[in-house]
Order: sequence, then structure tokens, then C-alpha cells
Amino acid sequence: MNLHHIIGEIEKVDPEVYERLDSRRSAVKQFAGFGSKLALASISLALGSMFKKAYGGTNGTQDTVIEILNYALTLEYLESEFYNTALSKGTALIPAGAPTGAIQTIAGHGNAHVTFLRSAITSSGGMPVAKPGFDFSAGSGSGEGPFKDVFSNYALFLAVAQTFEDTGVRAYKGRAAEIVKGGDVLTAALSIHSVEARHASHIRQMRKANSFAEVKPWITGKDSGIGAVVQASYDGEENVMQATINITTLAGVGGNISTNAATEAFDEPLTKAQVLAIVGPFFKP
Repeated sequence: MNLHHIIGEIEKVDPEVYERLDSRRSAVKQFAGFGSKLALASISLALGSMFKKAYGGTNGTQDTVIEILNYALTLEYLESEFYNTALSKGTALIPAGAPTGAIQTIAGHGNAHVTFLRSAITSSGGMPVAKPGFDFSAGSGSGEGPFKDVFSNYALFLAVAQTFEDTGVRAYKGRAAEIVKGGDVLTAALSIHSVEARHASHIRQMRKANSFAEVKPWITGKDSGIGAVVQASYDGEENVMQATINITTLAGVGGNISTNAATEAFDEPLTKAQVLAIVGPFFKP
């Protein structure tokens, strides 16, 4: 049995196999040990144990990566359709000039994300999920939800846009750890995450310019600046503990760090279940 040939063939499919096994040197030493210490019948069991270490669980496995990409694609479908629908209303909804230009840019980014994610899923051997139907009133298909005027009321449109963007930022962060060995996939996901964060900040600035002077470019505590109907998108942001450290106990410039500053300085992840519960009412059954 040519163990080096076997791992060489695996390396062609997964160039990161040595990193999954700690290092190339470590892997080669393990292969040498198999050949000298184990009976032939035991080698398959040893290899199985070795590759379970590399590919066992969920982190970085191909099925997991494709599932996460489809999860991201579903959220990007939501945002893309939302902004494209808003732009179709013209200046009856979005004021001409800078506001329209900003939404066109954000919509363009969303459309690009959809195209990229579909391509990434296909090239990874997966099947992109189909674009679902949406109910942007948050009425689960009834069209009579709390945001039924979202495409006729500019202030409400911006509020829903803020919720989508803030949720998107937390959604990408919530699943990044699952593709920590995802190579280019992780890089791309983090690149989209940073763009979502810029979108969120800009939408908040647009709300501020539209007579909501108290709105900040960032989240303070778990305050949405919108109301209870979107509170689930912000719950957890009041956390002041990071890596077991209470940020408010640290001495900062001018004294201890305030609770507001501690919550503003970090963004909290959302789990898949939390995100799906938040966006669920915006999908048709």
C-alpha cells in the first residue's frame, strides 16, 4: 500500500489536507509509523482515525460549506429582491439624488453577491437553492404584516433595510467559525460580511438624515432605534463579555470603559436558527 500516493491523490482534491492533519511533516511521520508498526489489516483503521481528525465533525467539510453558502444565498436573495423592488418604485419611494444612488449601489452589491454565491456553490459541486417568494410586509405571505407600507413609506423602508443589514452582518459572523478551514470560501464570506457592515452603517446614516437624529452608525446595547417588532434582530448585542473578559472592567482612556462603549465596540453573532426565525415572516410559505 503506497500511503504517500494515497495522500498525494487526496492533496489534489484538498490542497489543505496537511493543514487539517497539523502539518505536512507531522502527516508524513504518521504515514511512516503506519508502515512500520501496524499490520496490513490495521492500516485502514488507522487511516480512518487519521482522516476523521481531518474531516470529522462539521468544520470545513464540503457538505457544510455548501450548506452555509446556500444559507448565505437565501439571505442575499432576500436583500437583493428587497432593494430591486424598492428601486422599481422610482422616486415615489426613494428621493432622487444621493438616496437613490446609495440604494442603487447597495442593490448592485446584493445582486453581485447572489451571482457569486450561486457560482461558488455550483463550482463546489452543489446545487444553489431556488429563489423563494417574499412578503416584505413580514406577514408570512399574507401581505398584511407590520411592514405592509414598506414600499410606499420611505422612513419605513429605511427601517426595514437597517434591520436586514444589521441581521446580515450578525448572520455571516455567526457561521464563520464553521468554515474556519474553508480557504477561499472563508475569505469570500468575510469579504461579503465587511460589505454588509458598510451597508448597515450607510443605511443608518440615511435614516439619520431623514429626521431620525438619534440613529447612530453603530448599535448601542440592543437598541434598534425602530421598535419591538424587530427586537429579535438586536437581542444579545448588549453583551459586554468577550473571550471571558468583562470589557467594562478594563481601564480605558479617561477611566473604565462604559457599558455603551463596550457593546458598541463588538458585534455579536446570530445562530442559523435565530436568523431564520427573524427573517421567516418575510418569506412566503
